[in-house]
Amino acid sequence: MENKKTTAVANSTLYTLSSKLNINQWAEEDRPREKMERLGAEALSDAELLAILVGSGSPQEDAVSLMKRILNDCNNNLNTLGKMTLRQLCEYNGVGPAKAITILAACELGKRRQMEKPEERPDLGTATKIYNHMHPVLQDCDVEEFWLLLMNQNNRLIKKVRISHGGITEVSVDIRIIMREAVLANATIIAVCHNHPSGNLRPSTADNDLTNQLQRACQLMRIHFMDHVIITDGNYFSYRETGRL
Repeated sequence: MENKKTTAVANSTLYTLSSKLNINQWAEEDRPREKMERLGAEALSDAELLAILVGSGSPQEDAVSLMKRILNDCNNNLNTLGKMTLRQLCEYNGVGPAKAITILAACELGKRRQMEKPEERPDLGTATKIYNHMHPVLQDCDVEEFWLLLMNQNNRLIKKVRISHGGITEVSVDIRIIMREAVLANATIIAVCHNHPSGNLRPSTADNDLTNQLQRACQLMRIHFMDHVIITDGNYFSYRETGRL
């Protein structure tokens, strides 16, 4: 009778181990990585975020369950988790030195982020500010370069993108690339600028045509086209300041 009970327990354990689903076997909408890609990091629990970092659990449990167990022992407090030692973490089945180091490294990064000040984004709300920001980039260029400045609603720079690198007197620009960059960056305001290596500030016919095309595209996409600035080494021309925008 005792042997039958032992066999039944063993069979039950084997069934549990063999029936445990690996995270890769979960429904796609439940997998932490896919869930984060679809919904953003804020939609994931602490255990799911940690599971992404450690990558795998143990033969007995998946990574999410393992992280839930560790967090539960920390009263679900990330600050308490960060105070654990490598030795304490390695006592959990499925956590080796590499995973323990990854967990504590993530906790340390979170602590350092709290101590950092938010990055100060430059204000590019005027042609003069655009010139001062871009002049160091363009002052020594011996060919024309065309740059896109992507901004938020407060005229703060999200990022700048070099759209094209051209010849001595002209540069090729695709309006579609500009609009794609603006949409991908969630920019509500854009400005563009390019240099005239010759030092001549007068806009060319091609410059005027491009400005008009870009203005129409921005109106269609409901993005504010703030300015097109032509930069030379020491001066600038602004379509906005001259009333041409």
